[in-house]
Amino acid sequence: MEIDGEQVRTAELGDGPVDATLKAIKKLTRTNVNLQQYTVGSITGGTDAMGEVSVRLSEGNCTVVGRGSSTDIIEASAKAYINALNRLFSKKERLMESL
Repeated sequence: MEIDGEQVRTAELGDGPVDATLKAIKKLTRTNVNLQQYTVGSITGGTDAMGEVSVRLSEGNCTVVGRGSSTDIIEASAKAYINALNRLFSKKERLMESL
């Protein structure tokens, strides 16, 4: 993963590959967000189907939804989680600017 232009890595254990991936992202980003919802669906059919993941994250009074898609559901999950984290950071930044 790249954070602020720097390549970073870690490894985590979990209740399966998706849980381990999300835990690793959480560790690397040093965030303490709550995963409220995790949804998986298919965009296309067939054995090479594209999967879409949607996650809802919250921190304090901020709640956001992130989405990601890939033929690899673990990759789609990571994309959705990172998308939601970016939205959360942007939302919190806008809230701080408005104060």
